[in-house]
Amino acid sequence: MAKPLKTAITPVRAEDYPEWYQQIIKASDLAEKSPVRGCMVIKPWGYALWENIMRGMDDMFKATGVKNAYFPLFIPLSFLEKEAEHVEGFAKECAVVTHHRLEKSDQGGLAPAGQLAEPLVVRPTSETIIGDSFAKWVSSYRDLPILINQWANVVRWEMRTRIFLRTSEFLWQEGHTAHASQKEAIERTNMMLEVYARFVEDFLAMPVIRGRKTASERFPGAEDTLCIEAMMQDRKALQAGTSHFLGQNFAIASGIRFQNAREEEEYAWTTSWGSSTRLIGGLIMTHSDDNGLVLPPRIASAHVVLLPIFRSDADREKVMAYTEKLATDLRGQKYHDRSVQVEIDTRDIGGARGWDWIKKGIPVRVEIGPKDIEKDALFVGRRDHDPKQKTSIPRAQFLQDFTATLDDIQRRLYDRALSFREAHTQKIESREAFDAYFTPHALEKPEIHGGFALSHWCGEAQCEQQIKEALNVTIRCIPLKNTPEDGRCICCGRPSRERVVWAKAY
Repeated sequence: MAKPLKTAITPVRAEDYPEWYQQIIKASDLAEKSPVRGCMVIKPWGYALWENIMRGMDDMFKATGVKNAYFPLFIPLSFLEKEAEHVEGFAKECAVVTHHRLEKSDQGGLAPAGQLAEPLVVRPTSETIIGDSFAKWVSSYRDLPILINQWANVVRWEMRTRIFLRTSEFLWQEGHTAHASQKEAIERTNMMLEVYARFVEDFLAMPVIRGRKTASERFPGAEDTLCIEAMMQDRKALQAGTSHFLGQNFAIASGIRFQNAREEEEYAWTTSWGSSTRLIGGLIMTHSDDNGLVLPPRIASAHVVLLPIFRSDADREKVMAYTEKLATDLRGQKYHDRSVQVEIDTRDIGGARGWDWIKKGIPVRVEIGPKDIEKDALFVGRRDHDPKQKTSIPRAQFLQDFTATLDDIQRRLYDRALSFREAHTQKIESREAFDAYFTPHALEKPEIHGGFALSHWCGEAQCEQQIKEALNVTIRCIPLKNTPEDGRCICCGRPSRERVVWAKAY
């Protein structure tokens, strides 16, 4: 009987997927739990990913005319109460500030004092407070459109938390726009969804399905919610970004009025759209393996690590000089408008050094020893290959081909993720087959089964809810590129004109 392969991460994905995910985060030094329940500390290697996400996404936003601003963390309770559906949707997740100072208590220690005249909600999302500002900024159609984004933190008091995927406090961006016409607002909603889709596919190498949420899954208070959905390696869906057409609902609640070209007063049409550090969780679960994190080069915290090898002071001087010169030459290159990021690791910890970087997911590893220098060559490993697969490459060729190598890794990771999604997406016609698809089999681990089911739905919320209650499966989206097709609802058997994407989800 063959011995099981030794892996850097235990348990492996097939044994315990949720614990594998936690161990990837720990081994790659991305983040850790904080003393505050449900919150996380994002460590430098993880925060560098978020910085690269911010940089890339921010450039794409600004290319569409969006400008950055900042709005308060605290939102008056009365602001949320103006939009009934909105406050109802977030009420259970809100953290509320009721006092403005601390005083010594009679029992010792400190106690809240100075009760606020009106409670303040710690920002769960900012439609209402940004709407208040928009109402002050707009008086004429000439003031429109307003295209604003903010990079901020958000608090949603989650009961069950998981680092990056669902935490009580997380980092995100939220875009908010106001327009003079419904048509223009809908166009912006679609435009920003496409920005998200291109970013996630081009930078994170995560293939996504562009779609529309059902009425029950819409953002509270929105008239329409568009989304991008990705498949993780446990075959569950992850919502990677949303764009909401808010109609005039929030404009009416906030009083965003303007005088149109006919000198008539009307309410603005608004949108909002957001993505968060949840993208890092999606990145981990899309690409990582049983040896650790795998990072697509366009978003990686660094592109290459140089590992000098020497056993004497004389060798050290020669090897380090060679290594520093190589680092300088690499840093002089550009990779998609970003300077190549180089790490140099001189720790004396033997083979564990290379494995540390495999677990951290760095795209390229380069070993440099005296014998390599004599041949003016480098010993190179790629994270998209087996860890034992390393190749001797002439230094000049390595430098010449380096950015092309990064592009090849990026492309291979995307293609691999797309092939995985296609292999676990099925058209399912009968309820019996549908139930079997989403029910763990005896030979499978409970957390790894199913995938995306493309099945018909009659459009009735009661069928959607019945499936959710029976199988914990939801309609992830109604694909935007949907071909009309006659069929029968997977739940009730009534006629249907299109398939939707059903899946278990994060």
